[in-house]
Amino acid sequence: MFTFNHVNFNVLDLERSLDFYRDALGLTPVREKEAKDGSFRLVYLGDGVSPFTLELTWLRDRTEPYDLGEGEFHLAFAVPDLDAAHQKHQEMGCICFENPDMGIYFIEDPDGYWLEIIPARD
Repeated sequence: MFTFNHVNFNVLDLERSLDFYRDALGLTPVREKEAKDGSFRLVYLGDGVSPFTLELTWLRDRTEPYDLGEGEFHLAFAVPDLDAAHQKHQEMGCICFENPDMGIYFIEDPDGYWLEIIPARD
């Protein structure tokens, strides 16, 4: 049997990304790995509830933004109070798309990854 474990996003500025994921979604580091030569650093972020993690990969020699293709993929987060989350993200200026008819919206991280915010289901 296979179970979900983590998903990876490559980032240009690890500290900026860590700040964003902490402030926007409350994610915190749960595990880290750094190359002995400093060429890469991996930081796994968790929500404190589920075992699933978001792996942020920083590569020392990478200076160009990552090609995210057509941006047709995303990671979704459920939240118990969608209105409060929306207000917070609106204040942060990171909302990039809204679909009020579906009751969802998306925020964009510093590297251009889209994150869907959906209401938690009972």
